[in-house]
Amino acid sequence: MVFRRVTSQDLCVAGQVGSVLAVVAVLAALAGAVVAVLRLRARRGVATAGQRATYDVLHSASLAADPLRTGLTAASAGKAARHLRRLVGAPGLSVADADRCLAFDGRGSHHSDQFVAATRRVVTTNRSIVLGAGDLPCDRVDCIVRGAVIAPLTGADGQALGALIAVADDHPAPGLVQATMETARWAGSQLALAELDSSRERLARAEVRALRAQISPHFIYNALTAIASFVRTDPERARELILEFAEFTRYSFRAHGDFTTLAEELRSIDRYLTIERARFGDRLQVRLQIAPEVLPVGLPFLCLQPLVENAVRHGLSPKPGVGMVSIEARDAGAECHITVEDDGVGMDPAALAEGIAEAANGRDDEAGRHVGLSNVDERLRTVFGERFGLVVETAPGAGTKVSMRVPKFHPGVRA
Repeated sequence: MVFRRVTSQDLCVAGQVGSVLAVVAVLAALAGAVVAVLRLRARRGVATAGQRATYDVLHSASLAADPLRTGLTAASAGKAARHLRRLVGAPGLSVADADRCLAFDGRGSHHSDQFVAATRRVVTTNRSIVLGAGDLPCDRVDCIVRGAVIAPLTGADGQALGALIAVADDHPAPGLVQATMETARWAGSQLALAELDSSRERLARAEVRALRAQISPHFIYNALTAIASFVRTDPERARELILEFAEFTRYSFRAHGDFTTLAEELRSIDRYLTIERARFGDRLQVRLQIAPEVLPVGLPFLCLQPLVENAVRHGLSPKPGVGMVSIEARDAGAECHITVEDDGVGMDPAALAEGIAEAANGRDDEAGRHVGLSNVDERLRTVFGERFGLVVETAPGAGTKVSMRVPKFHPGVRA
């Protein structure tokens, strides 16, 4: 038996050896656990290759859907582009409108100008196009772009809002073409839902304001005051004005139909102007220029009367002397162009734009001068599309001209 003194160095070495053995034991246990889990998954079939592929596609689609449901903007395209590229399986992908590439993910962004030019063609024709290497000349030696697929992104009305562009490092194969077109069709459906959501919100706001814009309380008060002034001096005139006022309010408060014809709207406006002329006398002049062929055109109910009331109340009433209101409706091929113009006091365009924005958010001034314009503008855009809003031209002392375009035939418009 041999005895040896245990030094501090011996203790240190022993501790290190023990630590190493402990680590080895832990790693061995973890390895055994991993093997056990893998065997369990293989035995139970937790996820096959097909199931995993399905999950990846659905997950990418859901991540792209959220931003697309906010509409086609640079921000939404930037958030969706990476996930859309994963769905298509291209080395590069862009989302563009007719003016610019809104977002790009992957390679090929130096071809943006060529992609935008191709997008304009796609938006115009609403059809996909395939570009080869000859269509995309490039001086860069490291350029991988040998082709591209440009597929339209269509909105709720079936018109192209922009395009989905898949970059190819070889001539686009049929698989890439089909994947791009199907992804663009799905992305377009998300944009269409975004448009419908926006339209529903605008319509709900417009319906509330329509109740306010149908007939002004100021007009009721002024009309009754004007009628009262004739009761003793000219009873027959007072009787005629009462009948006109009754017909005007009956039309304004009617409870059926969201649409009317231009002819019916003009009849109601004529009654309104008859009552106003009783107040203003010769100070109020009216000029009508209506093409007979546009009289049956359907348009949203009470679409013109608020414009005429604005012209009289806010344009001509503050003006000294004689004032003129001109109403014109002319045939313009597939559309009817309508203008309501006055030569009154006008206003600053910036102040008008701010007032309309306030009215759109329900914060108009006490006079309510912008409610009618905002309401009509929103209803036109909701029914006919974003391209059919009001156009207002005005300046201080230069009067005001309000123009609108109405399609002669539009799905769902029945007077």
